[in-house]
Amino acid sequence: MTETVTGGNAVGSMTLSGTGYDQKPESTQLELVQVGRGTPYGEVLRRYWQPVALSSSATTTPTPLRILGEDLILFRTRRGVPALMSPRCAHRGASLFYGGVEDDGIRCCYHGWVFDPQGHCLEQPCEPDGGRHRERVRQPWYPVREYHGLIFAYMGPPDAVPDFVHWDVLEELDPGETVIADDNSFSGGGPKELDFNWLNHYENVLDPFHVPILHARFSGVQFIPEMGILPECRFSYTDQGVGCYSVRELDDGRRLYRLSEAVFPNVRVIASPRMTSMGPSRLLGWVVPRDDTHFVIFTLARVTDPDALAKERTLQGGKPWAELTPEEHQRYPGDYEAQSSQGALPVHSRETLTTTDQGITMIRRLMAKQIRAVREGRDPIGVSHTGKDVTAEVKAGVWFDDAPWLTDEARRNGEV
Repeated sequence: MTETVTGGNAVGSMTLSGTGYDQKPESTQLELVQVGRGTPYGEVLRRYWQPVALSSSATTTPTPLRILGEDLILFRTRRGVPALMSPRCAHRGASLFYGGVEDDGIRCCYHGWVFDPQGHCLEQPCEPDGGRHRERVRQPWYPVREYHGLIFAYMGPPDAVPDFVHWDVLEELDPGETVIADDNSFSGGGPKELDFNWLNHYENVLDPFHVPILHARFSGVQFIPEMGILPECRFSYTDQGVGCYSVRELDDGRRLYRLSEAVFPNVRVIASPRMTSMGPSRLLGWVVPRDDTHFVIFTLARVTDPDALAKERTLQGGKPWAELTPEEHQRYPGDYEAQSSQGALPVHSRETLTTTDQGITMIRRLMAKQIRAVREGRDPIGVSHTGKDVTAEVKAGVWFDDAPWLTDEARRNGEV
């Protein structure tokens, strides 16, 4: 009788190699994926203003939030001022989720202490004279700003508050245009709150090579046929993060140029893969961690159609993601299936990075550089302290035949 061993060698005493038993122990670069206070990249994220909710979520009914591993409550006073603070009352720790919102703050349901949006204690009704020493009490709070329908919070050191950033493409709108805010913009399909580590998705911005495979050849054309062409790419550090510059040679002789950019610390700027608009991208997405294994994507989009984002959502097997059966999820995988299957935390020790992963290695190196900067007391990339609002330029976009980032020599040679 002949014995056959699949994947091995039946020679002499039979030597096996490369089996699952020989795998390296699992390990993750935790300094890149963890987001809690005191963690390496968690401290980087806290040096920037982060979107935490839609403006419409801030009402006179307290709303619980989990952002960067911290449990918080969001509310809006009856005078219209948004507030974000720790839910545990500074008195005895009862949750302000059950509090009552008033004109100037929130009143704890337990003993009636009132806190304004900056955490000052305004009233202690059970104490003599309404609390003779109430000015000594401060409820932990975070400063917030509203911008185009999103509430941003600064959760870092009080002595390092950065300038608030506006984005040029969202300013000076044309007639008929508006900016819409969205908190469900994982366009590749998936739940509103994603149940895996944020970096699995964020570094995908710099992975153009998965597009013609996952979104075209494997699961059918999920965008447009042009995006199914394997691009020629180069990657470059920018003054905001890392850019992916690509070109596709189309059948009609035209060239399709794209620039996608990972803007630090967690902003993705990607032109519509359906090319619904040309030129600079009109859509920005913040990949905001809830904690180490959950995140949400907040999006601001400049549109003429209020339903534009809904129309951008990817169909898999001709269906919206939520309508797929388990068998169809397996047959027509999209971004959610691919990225969530990397694990709640990625296993970096078992990766095999190659030349097409240059963008991934570059973003990880730049993340490590920002970690060092913060540890050494320096500002990370893109942070300024002028005391005024500043405007950032959106460079990413899509163009036919020419692109603003091409050099004259590259234009003559038809290079990326």
